Amino acid sequence: MIGYVTLGTRDLERAAKFYDAIAEELGTPRMFTTDTSVAWAIPDGPAGIAITHPFDGNPMSVGNGVMVALQAKDKAQVDRLYNLALSLGGTDEGPPGPRGDTFYAGYFRDLDGNKLNAFVMG
Repeated sequence: MIGYVTLGTRDLERAAKFYDAIAEELGTPRMFTTDTSVAWAIPDGPAGIAITHPFDGNPMSVGNGVMVALQAKDKAQVDRLYNLALSLGGTDEGPPGPRGDTFYAGYFRDLDGNKLNAFVMG
């Protein structure tokens, strides 16, 4: 159902470096780069992610209650993504661990304060 998710940024170059590292761990290449946005996706693959300066020219803001979930292949990758995000300057929103019987996730914020998690089910 979801084709891609777009998140706002204050600093495109800084945000692109953060997401380049996250996308590399997930095996997802950059799909395109423009003066105002960068996107990572696999053509005809699962949903992609993009960062952008807001189109309306107003400052970006973080959506309260908004979160992007990155599907990992296993618990070890969840741990790597969480630790990678923090090593790149992201902030902790909940360390990796079980959330219920079949859900394992780690939560973090990117450099602009957007909330993400890495998760695996099963």
